[in-house]
Amino acid sequence: MPFIANTPDQRKEMLRDIGLSLDDLFADIPQELAVKSLNIPKGIGELQTDELLADLASKNSTHLTNFLGGGFYDHFIPAAVSALAGRSEFYTSYTPYQPEISQGTLQAIYEYQSAICRLTDMEAANASLYDGGTALYEAMTMAIRITDREKIIIDDSVNPIYRVMIKSYTRNLHIHLEETGPDQGLANRKAIFDHLDNNTAAVIVQNPNFFGCIDDFTDLAAAVHAKGALLIVSCYPISLGILKTPGSMGADIVTGEGQSLGLPLSFGGPYLGFMSTRMEYVRKMPGRIVGITKDTQNRRGFVLTLQAREQHIRREKATSNICSNESLCALRAVMYLSLMGKSGLAQTAHLCADKASYAWQRLTAIPGVTSHFKNNWFFNEFVLRLPAPAADVVAALIEKGFAAGFPLSRYYKDMDNCILIAVTEKRTRSQIGMLAEALAGILK
Repeated sequence: MPFIANTPDQRKEMLRDIGLSLDDLFADIPQELAVKSLNIPKGIGELQTDELLADLASKNSTHLTNFLGGGFYDHFIPAAVSALAGRSEFYTSYTPYQPEISQGTLQAIYEYQSAICRLTDMEAANASLYDGGTALYEAMTMAIRITDREKIIIDDSVNPIYRVMIKSYTRNLHIHLEETGPDQGLANRKAIFDHLDNNTAAVIVQNPNFFGCIDDFTDLAAAVHAKGALLIVSCYPISLGILKTPGSMGADIVTGEGQSLGLPLSFGGPYLGFMSTRMEYVRKMPGRIVGITKDTQNRRGFVLTLQAREQHIRREKATSNICSNESLCALRAVMYLSLMGKSGLAQTAHLCADKASYAWQRLTAIPGVTSHFKNNWFFNEFVLRLPAPAADVVAALIEKGFAAGFPLSRYYKDMDNCILIAVTEKRTRSQIGMLAEALAGILK
């Protein structure tokens, strides 16, 4: 039984046993920020206490207008998504090991897989992964299993957060990882072709990439396949409402972050990683896959199939040690896609692109603000070069009520004055105009 300290004396005893005082637990909080007392009157009821604490909490609210991106986006989520996903049949479900009592959950996952296949123009998808970064790592190891090679080429325009995750995962593995620098915001073909050889398992690229730039990897896919390697494409699912699909470019494995498909930003998670591939590689795919079948009475049924995990029959030959998937997040994604429909997704993508183009025009009209790349083909985010350090400008804009963008100096050298700005369908013409006015005022 765990020990629960319910009284002040018990709490003091517990702290004494671990060699700490109550002040030690809060020592990292600066004194000027430390709350001396909540000043809650004695004897007030639950309702009054709740109202008082809500009023105190509201003083911390900032209500920033969000122009942040970098892989996670502030999209509109239809109310029906939360209403349906919040039903107890869904949010209390466990792994559907017993198909005879899990047909609803299994069908929902099957529909999710089907939606991801249609979205990416691929032939098979799994039941989801943890997030976009780990999905990209799993795609990389999947390519290594397929090709029996150890060399991976990853372009520098791939999300740097994903690249940090891949480096962390592969630090002690026999994998030769080579990075190529971007070329005016696009994948560096020359550098990739220079590194590409008969020991290359896969080339990893992203579209739109971390800088928001749009690319077509058809030529890259042909060159990669000529060397017997695979092309892995990380993509932004909303952009596929209007952009050329990875499948039509010749991609072999497609991954991405599914947060934009009906998942709130929510302080960083939980999110959703999706993965799809060609049918010839499906047995090398990690995680679990839901399939459709018929029973002895010729009735349609859904089952977990191709569970190539270590806890099943595969043991040391398992494709992955992923022991779960983001079922509830995947459910929200398929609900979002179903509610939006093909035309709704395309309309959302068009709104994102059009509003981002308007924002780019307004912001680059400010004296001293220029586009960082010569290539101005972007989807819904873009890189600007400012006449001042981007981090300082972002801090000043927060005071004006804007989460204005991501300073790129954190991950890229010689980009101290560069900022990545994202625009979604939720941003209005008025908000974009006010951002432009605020930025102009700060730089002036």
